[in-house]
Amino acid sequence: MTVENSASTELNWWSLPGRFLRQEILPVLTNLRLAIALLLIIALFSISGTVIEQGQSPAYYQSNYPENPALFGFLTWKVIQVVGLDHVYRTWWFLGLLILFGTSLTACTFTRQLPALKTAQRWKYYEEPRKFQKLALSAELDSGSLNSLQEILQNRRYQIFPDPEKDHILYARKGIVGRIGPIIVHVGIVTILLGGIFGAMTGFMAQEMISSGDTFQVENIIDAGPWANTRNLKDWSVRVNRFWIDYTPTGGIDQFYSDMSVVNKAGEEVDHKKIFVNQPLRYRGVTFYQTDWGISALQIQFNNSPIFQLPMASLDTNGKGRIWGSWIPTKPDLSEGVSVIAKDLQGMVLIYNSAGKLVDTVRSGMSAEVNGVNLKIVDVIGSTGLQIKSDPGIPLVYTGFALLMLGATMSYFTHSQIWALKTGDRLYIGGKTNRAQVAFEQEILEILNTLSPQPKT
Repeated sequence: MTVENSASTELNWWSLPGRFLRQEILPVLTNLRLAIALLLIIALFSISGTVIEQGQSPAYYQSNYPENPALFGFLTWKVIQVVGLDHVYRTWWFLGLLILFGTSLTACTFTRQLPALKTAQRWKYYEEPRKFQKLALSAELDSGSLNSLQEILQNRRYQIFPDPEKDHILYARKGIVGRIGPIIVHVGIVTILLGGIFGAMTGFMAQEMISSGDTFQVENIIDAGPWANTRNLKDWSVRVNRFWIDYTPTGGIDQFYSDMSVVNKAGEEVDHKKIFVNQPLRYRGVTFYQTDWGISALQIQFNNSPIFQLPMASLDTNGKGRIWGSWIPTKPDLSEGVSVIAKDLQGMVLIYNSAGKLVDTVRSGMSAEVNGVNLKIVDVIGSTGLQIKSDPGIPLVYTGFALLMLGATMSYFTHSQIWALKTGDRLYIGGKTNRAQVAFEQEILEILNTLSPQPKT
């Protein structure tokens, strides 16, 4: 074997992966049916992640998705946890679908969209009349000049490309931005996918139930990506200055609010906001949403004693509403006491004796005589339910959506091309467009009528 043959064999060996990529992998990745199938699958699992509660405890799924009867005949808590439907957006297979879809769009951009743009930017002057017959629209005029045609096309916002060496030919185009639009759309979608992947890997979600007046740090993290950075949560705290509920005249909840302050390690306020539904507090990439409420404690007073604060617990009503209760001892040895129940923050409290009989109904600031003592209900303390999220991928997602809308708008521009040739007294005009064919035909007719107006009859 000669040295040349050996080098040629080695070159062919190393070129095999590239040839396999071009001939086998790229045609599959750029297949439109694959892209549509991936998009539908991603949409389907995204819907499941919206319908099925994410990041809940195993007991929650066992209670709401039992094995008998199974939802839709197959969806049980075991299926949810084995497949990962309780944390869809962080499963390896969902992230793999996003990566595959993004790879398909990127491959399509480089193999189809960019070459199409380069082709649209290149052109050839038509120097022979027979070439105009190949165009979708063409005409031959007995009169007219290239100068007049050039002026007409400029008024219609065409970009003119005359031949610097030959003054009898001309090329014009407009709407090249329409060829750029699909590329921008693909870039926008890929940016959204990258933002989703980045957010899934670096974000976290937490839940807290905080009493009015308490200060807390974010600790109850229920779901977090493998790269989530929660160390900076220790540098600051959040104080719930006050929690309250506005009620409708009929007693229903109109809106609930939390007045919140962010404080540093020295206890100094660095941010402050009143939050309610759809109006969260944002600080250092962490967002606090108002999602729930409860009753955390009851302030009471016996005769002229100091004010005591007793915790309230949520009672099981089998889905028939929400109530909170507590037991209040009326003797120092805890041998006697009463039960108190509240259902909202309007101040109404029901008092029951040890036999379960209703003793009295009082409001905040009122007193009742129970077991020989004067029991005063000073206040009902509410608690705010907060959902806390951090998603560093959101700026990328918003950028992607902006690019997507920009690219979609750019795609509506029609890319139109016109050629002209002047030979003797004859003027040949032809053109083509990539869309809006009827409008382009009308435009060509108007240009021809302007160049060679019809005689009045």
